[in-house]
Order: sequence, then structure tokens, then C-alpha cells
Amino acid sequence: MDPAPTSARRRAHPGSDTRDQILQAAEQLFAARGITSVSLREINRAANQNNTGAVQYHFGDRDGLVREIIIRHRLDSEPRRHALLDQYEDAGRDDLRALSAALVLPIGAKLNDVDRGRAYLRIAGEYYCRPGSFEELLAERDPNNSMERWNALLDTAVPKAARPSLRLRVAAIRFTFVELALRAAVSQQDDDRLFMSHVVDQVTALLGVQPSEATRRLLRLRKVKPSAAG
Repeated sequence: MDPAPTSARRRAHPGSDTRDQILQAAEQLFAARGITSVSLREINRAANQNNTGAVQYHFGDRDGLVREIIIRHRLDSEPRRHALLDQYEDAGRDDLRALSAALVLPIGAKLNDVDRGRAYLRIAGEYYCRPGSFEELLAERDPNNSMERWNALLDTAVPKAARPSLRLRVAAIRFTFVELALRAAVSQQDDDRLFMSHVVDQVTALLGVQPSEATRRLLRLRKVKPSAAG
């Protein structure tokens, strides 16, 4: 069945035009100046909203607005990542670089997304460097979520003793967003394939690194609980 006409969708979702205007204004301002440097009043004004509480009404607060931007763009990445993971499973062999590509390439596609994709990458690069924000990209207990599927396949791609730790996975995800945000901040290139290949190589190295003896020793010390005072 064909999607409903635009006018019908608008009738079904009152205020969608206002939401879209706010999101577009926020993306432009956040990307240019940073998330915390833009006031909600400025966003309202850039979105041509006479109601000074428009952002709060539609998104709750600044964090709600940023999360909505992230979620909308992630919807584009989901089918791309699932397609790459389908190819990975069809190949029938463990391949850490292929899994790294499945993480990086769907996000990197935003470099050529004319619908504010580069603005999104700059916002996401800042957002995912915040403490705790990475949790939205890790397992969400949803079998349809591409990142949960990616995590599960990563677990089976390497022996248990060599599996990347949660810390390494977070580092790989953050590295990806930071590198893509920096790329998005410069003028658009004719061909990003070499850049993307380098990023995939670096993510592969991050996911494949094994803890040094010094790190393993500190981990062992952390696991030793001090005896209770007698």
C-alpha cells in the first residue's frame, strides 16, 4: 500500500509541521554552534514560532529535542545496518572488519544525505561523547534493533576470551561518531570512500585489541574484594 498523501499524514498528526520546523531550526543551530550553546528561545525564533513554549510543548526540553533528532536519523541507519548484517551472515564466516563496516557505513551514509545528514553527524558527534548517552546505541532488548543484532554477532565472531569489552565497544562507537562529525564539519568531498575505509580499519583495530598484562592485572585487583573489618 502506498504511503498516505502528505496532507492526510498532517491531518493524522496535528502539529507535525510545527515539529518539523522546530527540528530543522534546531539541527542547523546545534550543528553550527553546539548543543549547549543554543537557547530554546533562539530555536523558537528560528523556527518562526510565536509561542515561546513551542519547544517545550512538542519535545519537553532540550534533551528531548536532541533525542528526537537522533532517533529520526537513526531510522535511516537501521535498514542499512540490517542489510550489511544480512550479507555478513550469508557469507558464513567470522569477519571482524565486516562487522566494523556494519557499524560505520550506515552512519557514514549521512555524509551524503541532503536532508540535513551532515548537521546530524555534527550533533551526534557531540551527543555521543556525553556520559551515558552511548547506552542508546547498545543492546536495547529489541530483536528488531540493528545494534542489538550487531552486538550479538560480535560476541560470536571471536573466542569468548578475546571478545571486545563493553568499554571497547563504546570507544569504537564514539570514535566513529567523532570522526564522522569532523568530516561533516568540512566542505563536502567528491568521494568519501577512502576516508570511510580508514575509519572501518581503525574501528576494526579498536574492537580487536586485547588488554595488556598491566590492564589484566588491574582487572584482577578490582575483582579482589577487601575483607570485612573484624
